[in-house]
Amino acid sequence: MIDALIQGTLYKVPQARTASNGRRFATANVRTPTKDGTAIFVSVIAFAESAVTALLALEDGDAVALAGELTPKIYTPRDGGEPRPSIDLLAHRVLTEYHVARKRKAVAEAKALEHPTPTPAATETAPAEFDDPIPF
Repeated sequence: MIDALIQGTLYKVPQARTASNGRRFATANVRTPTKDGTAIFVSVIAFAESAVTALLALEDGDAVALAGELTPKIYTPRDGGEPRPSIDLLAHRVLTEYHVARKRKAVAEAKALEHPTPTPAATETAPAEFDDPIPF
């Protein structure tokens, strides 16, 4: 088993499936860029409920990062073409732009509670001249 964190964009809409035991899972394909400008397609399957829900909320082309168990393979096309690398990922966690924005907001709110910004005191005005008949 290889623990991995991959990122890329969804290729097609993730699919909801149901196993023979009635348990829900999701499958997806992620196009992951490589340093030479090409891409590797990662076949993703998720059984963790939070990962399934997050995957199914996404659409084709959405950016995503996934953490899980990676299995490298070699794909040989049926037409006898050149063998290519293939990767399967059993996703345990899914991170999307929504999750990043939500996390940043939560961190900012926590920092604000930890170190509140001083608010200006109620506007203090100079005491008004008294119209007092008693001379001092």
